[in-house]
Amino acid sequence: MKTFLWVEKYRPKSIDACVLPKNLKDTFSEFVKDKHIPNLILSGSSGVGKTTVAKAMLDEIGATSMMINGSEESGIDVLRTKIKNFASTVSLEGGRKYIILDEADYLNPQSTQPALRGFMEEFHKNCGFILTCNFKNRLIEPLHSRCSVIDFVIPNTEKPKLAKNFFDSVSNILNQENVKFDERAVAELLNKHFPDWRRVLNELQRYSVSGKIDAGILVNLSEEKVNELIQLFKEKELGKVRKWIVNNLDNDPVRIFRVLYDTLYDRIDSSTVPHLVLVLADYSYKSAFVADQEINLLACMIEIMQQVKFK
Repeated sequence: MKTFLWVEKYRPKSIDACVLPKNLKDTFSEFVKDKHIPNLILSGSSGVGKTTVAKAMLDEIGATSMMINGSEESGIDVLRTKIKNFASTVSLEGGRKYIILDEADYLNPQSTQPALRGFMEEFHKNCGFILTCNFKNRLIEPLHSRCSVIDFVIPNTEKPKLAKNFFDSVSNILNQENVKFDERAVAELLNKHFPDWRRVLNELQRYSVSGKIDAGILVNLSEEKVNELIQLFKEKELGKVRKWIVNNLDNDPVRIFRVLYDTLYDRIDSSTVPHLVLVLADYSYKSAFVADQEINLLACMIEIMQQVKFK
């Protein structure tokens, strides 16, 4: 079956091929060398490679595995059925089986997560668990205590090298896909979304439809655009605010929140600055996992119009 998504088609099959800081690569390579992977919690922001690393390790040791998405299959009954059916049987290849539970922080901490702890204990002789999450503090302590927690943090000293490695990887992908590209445009896109490798690759595939990637993909929030939005806030033009959001969705939402913070701070009444900061912090946090960025941005801007007084 032909794979159309680049993130799947070009997903690294080994730890050595993954774009990772040295300390993380060394840790995962040791697991592969020992042919034994402990229960793990892989924590980090979206697109940094948590799921890719989990799959690569299991591929390298030849383990039988199953993938469950915690945001889509979060019910206790579904989880119980899938895990029991998989974990209670012996692997045809021999050895330990593994379950990758992606986005485990979406599981209900009052019901599903305690049940998961029970499954880990019940099937520990036959099955290992690798949990991925964006926010490890959303996982209950009993899960933490039964896993080794590994944070996907990139030291500042390694960022330039990793960015260069990923730039080389995506350049190779673009060449294989016969897409002409402006190196500066690709570098700017990478810098804009670093270290969300998945987002970069998805964006490049989207822009590649025309057969080339050039400076036209670079979208910036100009001062003129921001001033236009502030005027719409003052006039409480909700319909036009929504239209503004739609026209500027190519910008990273977190970037929009930051620009609003920098721009509005000195242009609103000092008594409402705390409201602005709290609103922007709340919606910036939510933007990491909401399904619809347009709705999230609009909700944020409605609160700004309601709670902030302009000078």
